[in-house]
Amino acid sequence: MKNKRLYIAMVGLPARGKSTIATKLKESLVHESIKTRIFNNGDLRRKMIRGNTSYAGFFDSNNSKGVAIREKIAITNMERAQKYLNSTGNVAILDASNISRNRRERIQSRLNDHPILFIECVNNDEDILSASILRKIDLAEFGHLTREEAIKGFRERISYYQSIEEPLEREKNYIRLDSLHNKVISEEHSDSIPYYEQIRDFLVTNTVKNLYLIRHGETYFNLEDRIGGDSDLTEKGRTQARALAEYFRKKRIPLIFTSQKKRTHQTASPIKEAQEDCTIIPLAEFNEIDSGICECMSYEKIRSQMPEVYGERKKDKYNYIYPEGEGYVTMQERIIRGIKKALYLSNPSDNIMIIGHRAVNRLILSHFMFRREEDVPFIYIPQDKFYYISTTQNKKLFQLKNSSKFYALSKE
Repeated sequence: MKNKRLYIAMVGLPARGKSTIATKLKESLVHESIKTRIFNNGDLRRKMIRGNTSYAGFFDSNNSKGVAIREKIAITNMERAQKYLNSTGNVAILDASNISRNRRERIQSRLNDHPILFIECVNNDEDILSASILRKIDLAEFGHLTREEAIKGFRERISYYQSIEEPLEREKNYIRLDSLHNKVISEEHSDSIPYYEQIRDFLVTNTVKNLYLIRHGETYFNLEDRIGGDSDLTEKGRTQARALAEYFRKKRIPLIFTSQKKRTHQTASPIKEAQEDCTIIPLAEFNEIDSGICECMSYEKIRSQMPEVYGERKKDKYNYIYPEGEGYVTMQERIIRGIKKALYLSNPSDNIMIIGHRAVNRLILSHFMFRREEDVPFIYIPQDKFYYISTTQNKKLFQLKNSSKFYALSKE
């Protein structure tokens, strides 16, 4: 282990998941007793430069002063990474855009004492990019700007990087990764790369450190056994939401992902209010199953008025599709897309919360834990408990949890 040394250089446009991948990769390698450290150019820039470097023009390749400062920062981090590997470290991760071939050639020229693996993060999903930018502009360096100014400036920054972008293809050792879908687009490794199997396996593995999966509180439709719709929470449902807020008060929840339905947002609101800094992000991907012509009907009404629908669905609940609506089988793709968005937008060390619906939460659970398709529609999803999920390369943990306070309040 001691003689194995590796540089990893991240590559990609801003807001494409480089730092998230780098942080998770570091955690995975450290777990295997591989000493790993991240050298982030943005963090170093904010420490070294007291003046404002958040304005887009600082990143313009025609701004000679900005180019010189950024080059100095890059060289400093390269020197620090080299010193780390030549002392106690095993893996040094250079976390920066490294989007031009010239920059990558300089990295290879300076760091020629150990192998270099380039990892490029690619993601062109506009919804994800917009949400990522909103997370980026929370940084203190944008504090003097309005939200609109910060968004405009960050998009201009991206356009400057796009003007010099050259994807990986000539480098000897690289992986191009679809960072949203954990999918390797292309790869090449001409040299013997230490830890390559661990790294590649990590990049394509669905991992989540701390996910709290919650079903919305009781609704008026629940009392009437009606499906779908956009019902409000009952008073009991609001009590359940307040109890959840109390339960999670001492846990930091920076983001809560919900559906676009009122009942999930009403469940999330008290939790958000009990947090110091928390944002609710509604995702259409987490909307409950669309029951088509049966929307807002009770199961008893469906059985009596549409016996053919009731009977066919009972035969194969997973594959049945409501007329003019959806089924579990057709929901799966959007649910997976929603999970990937939630994980992409969250920092690796964050607690993640998703507040969904019964069918939605069943599919989310089945994404992380093995269940036969025919069993998915019967996974237990109560309204007075929640699931805690932690899945990594080394651990799979699923717990159905409640606290005495939460459980007692929800029964009032």
